[in-house]
Amino acid sequence: MDRVEGITSTEAAAAEGAAQDAPAPDSKKGRGHRRWIRRTALAVVLILLVPLLSVLTALRINYTGDPADGTYTRNRDALWLGHAWVDGRKKDADVTALARRLQGTGIRDLYVHSGPLEHDGTLPESVYPRARWFIDAVHDKLPGIRVQAFLGDVLATEGADGMVLEKPDTRAAVVRSARQILDTGYEGIHLDLEPMPSGDRDYLTLLDALRRETRSRNAQLSVAAHQIDPLPALHTVFGLFTDHPKWWSQEFFGQVARRVDQIAVMSYDTAQPLEGTYGGYVAQQTSLALEVTPPSTDLLMGLPFYWESNFDHWGHAETVPAAVRGVRLGLSRTDADRSRFGVALYIDFAATEADWRAYKEDWVR
Repeated sequence: MDRVEGITSTEAAAAEGAAQDAPAPDSKKGRGHRRWIRRTALAVVLILLVPLLSVLTALRINYTGDPADGTYTRNRDALWLGHAWVDGRKKDADVTALARRLQGTGIRDLYVHSGPLEHDGTLPESVYPRARWFIDAVHDKLPGIRVQAFLGDVLATEGADGMVLEKPDTRAAVVRSARQILDTGYEGIHLDLEPMPSGDRDYLTLLDALRRETRSRNAQLSVAAHQIDPLPALHTVFGLFTDHPKWWSQEFFGQVARRVDQIAVMSYDTAQPLEGTYGGYVAQQTSLALEVTPPSTDLLMGLPFYWESNFDHWGHAETVPAAVRGVRLGLSRTDADRSRFGVALYIDFAATEADWRAYKEDWVR
């Protein structure tokens, strides 16, 4: 066997092969760097996932148990109605069908969309030409049910376009618009201004002025309200990442509730992925709202009478049965005997037969 400088050719070939198979120093560093990235990514996922799973588990647990006996309608429920009832599209036959639909339910108030308000707070009479007809038709076919003007607008919270409540002239115009539409015969004003930041003092000032106007006419003042912080100061933390106000503090919710006759929580569009977690969330929202709503104010929890599937609202999760059960659980745990309490159905034109059946079977009884 030949030798090369004291090494056999076989030994030299083996050494060369081993050298080729051995990883280069840079390759070892690359694998170590990739391993560090994977471990870091896993840690980040766990940091985000564990609290999320904990919250979802807590909400699911909040959905367990049995509602108290008697936690059903107090005959103070409400229904949001679309604009078609006052712009000429609806006829006498539609009111007759609505009367049949509402017979035997707990619905006492109709919030009929009669706006929107202009950004300066004014309200053109041309947007509700058939309001008087609708009010008279309801009083004829549904005696005892009140008709309120559902007025709203987008606030300039996330951009330049929208209503600016900081302007005194705008707030004064909203009050004049309320006076104007009450002259039509409505029995109340239902205000929905979104997105509304928690703690907005101009909103409270506006509500004070509207309350003076509605009380002078023996009319109702009601509002559509944002959800309450499910975690302490969540609206503040959320505000660090976006200008969109999603929640109110419980304190601010109470400040609003003390200024109105009715407050209806928009307890939908929650992004909850499951019926159990959504129902648990509604139970929590019901309890939080009950804790700060005075006995003299009607508290209504919103029911999702519509179907969508997107990041904010998963149709398979946000169902009427889950919402009603959540409402009953929250009521049972916090103030089971409260009389000024109900649910508000959003919205008539998107409701299905299944929605109505669940409301009647699970809540009205």
